[in-house]
Formats: sequence, structure tokens, C-alpha cells
Amino acid sequence: MQQAIVLITGIQAAGKSTVAQLLAERLPRSVHVRGDMFRRMIVNDRADMSPAPSDEARRQLRMRYRITAAVCDEYFQEGFTVVAQDVILGPALADVVQMIKHRPLLVVVLAPRPEAVHAREQGRGKDAYDEWTVTMLDDGLRNDTPRLGLWLDTSDLSPEQTVQEILRRAWPEAAV
Repeated sequence: MQQAIVLITGIQAAGKSTVAQLLAERLPRSVHVRGDMFRRMIVNDRADMSPAPSDEARRQLRMRYRITAAVCDEYFQEGFTVVAQDVILGPALADVVQMIKHRPLLVVVLAPRPEAVHAREQGRGKDAYDEWTVTMLDDGLRNDTPRLGLWLDTSDLSPEQTVQEILRRAWPEAAV
């Protein structure tokens, strides 16, 4: 399998973390970069995104994306296949694609139907939705996010089946 950077995105509760971990476990010499980890590292004065974000929240989100891109490039340069995942919606997806310098870069968008996300959210031990709603984020994904890479409707797929689809289709279909 060819070394690459695989960028997985989708709305909250789309399965990004689970799928990214399973995919990384299936690939030789691989790492799993969790973009949200960089947000959680801010101890004081963290400004989280909201439906009406502050300038500081936007600035911190861009910083998080820059750090994620830099970490991806560093691991790739050292010979690792990188599986990175984060919520990257709207025009930011094209921005992050440009921030990541190494290629091949494969973009995978997990796009389950909103009702499937609702059902998954009910089964999780955490609540990803506060001010946001599934409908709001799904709308941003489907209407504002550029159609880059491989978009997968994972509504009826298990995480393992999703990984199988990625392994089967990403290298020929997800390159940007």
C-alpha cells in the first residue's frame, strides 16, 4: 500500500474517530492524528466554535487546522502513512487541503444521513450537540463544503465496512 495522508472529515458523530483509528490500524507504519486534540490542549481562554462564532473562535480553529496540517506533514516526511480526522466543513476543507504540503493526499468525507447521525448520537457515551444541531451541520456539509475527494454515505455501514470502502476506493478516488 502506498504511503499517503488520508484526511477524514464529516460532521460530529459521523464516525470519524472510530473509522480513522480502525483505518490506521489496518495500514503499515501509520499514525492517527486527531485534530480536535489541538483544541483540547488549550487550557485557558479556549474559544470554541458556535453557530455565531467569535473572531477568536475562528482564529483558534484556523490555528488548529494549521497545526494538524503541520503534524501530518512531519509524520509523512518521516515515512508514516497519516490518517487525520477532524470536523472540517465549508470552504475550510479546501484551505486545509492547501495547508497540507505532502502528496498523495486523500480526502474522505463521511456523510451519513442526518437520521443515521441522530441514531448514532443516541448510542454514544457523549453528547456532541449543544448549540449545533445535526441538521445545521449536515446542511453546512452538503451545501457549503466543496466536493473534494471521496464522499461516502455511511448510514448503513458499520465502521469496519466503512474502512473496507475506504481501502477499496480511496487511493483511486479520493486523491486531491
